[in-house]
Amino acid sequence: MKIIVTDCDHEDMIQEDEVFGKAGMTYDHLACVTPDELIEGTKGGEIMITQYGQFSRKALEALSPELKLIVRYGVGVNTIDLDAATELGIQVCNVPDYGMNEVADQAMALMMALVRKVCETNNRTKHQVWDYTKSIPVYRIPGSTVGVVGFGRIGRTFAKRMSGFDCRVIAFDCAYETGTIIDGVEIVGFDTLLKEADMISVHCPLTKETENLFDLEALKKMKPTAYLVNTARGGIINEADLLTALKEKLIAGAALDVVAEEPMKVGAELFAFDNFLCTPHMAWYSEESSVELKRKVAEESVRFAKGEPVHYPVNQL
Repeated sequence: MKIIVTDCDHEDMIQEDEVFGKAGMTYDHLACVTPDELIEGTKGGEIMITQYGQFSRKALEALSPELKLIVRYGVGVNTIDLDAATELGIQVCNVPDYGMNEVADQAMALMMALVRKVCETNNRTKHQVWDYTKSIPVYRIPGSTVGVVGFGRIGRTFAKRMSGFDCRVIAFDCAYETGTIIDGVEIVGFDTLLKEADMISVHCPLTKETENLFDLEALKKMKPTAYLVNTARGGIINEADLLTALKEKLIAGAALDVVAEEPMKVGAELFAFDNFLCTPHMAWYSEESSVELKRKVAEESVRFAKGEPVHYPVNQL
């Protein structure tokens, strides 16, 4: 089958070369991202591995019926029109388990930095004054309530970490019935989570239902002492409303690893707040997870090409 890597900005393709070489297969490595670039440059491709490729309905229809499989570098598939892919018989896969620990670790690190006011205190100590009272108040972590939005692989991994701090952990996930207890974590309604949590970490996918989930109305329901972290997808938190929430001190602080439009530009209004932390969409990354991701997208492609069941189907054909 004709295999195309539509786009990949990684430093090398060592893992892909090894997996495809062992299987006796080759691939073309292109730089096609927009729907028009995909239509023009990848026609005839049967298996496509993509990082940022925008597989709109228009692109999918143009590449059909040759296109049979799309495998995404990563977890999110919001750049692929899943309804159109399913209608056209195109299998979509991702790699949902390659960076679970890394994302959970990043969320935990950002949360701890917010609660303990590590970054603002570090900056003040280095450049202004040695005085812990400038950071008052800081609240104890054990005994606090942690809210997890999205209780899949990563949400559960994060919850497990936070339970080690002797926190009460609650979660919101539409896939589970309210009141269900999973691994010691109670599933609650979204409003309950907003009102009770001292810390909230977002681990759900970006969908029509979760876009702008954290708007001004939701942020107003949070405790004024609560912190919010998003290492999932930009767009789940409405950044304009978050800016208002920080200006009006509706919440104690926030940290984002992902934003609606990346990269967030230097000088963005949110950057003016000491209680706002931002990292450049790096939660997924470690040397180990990067290698695992690249190996798994290639292995999934080989399985499909050989007529074997795929391991990570996103849509059901």
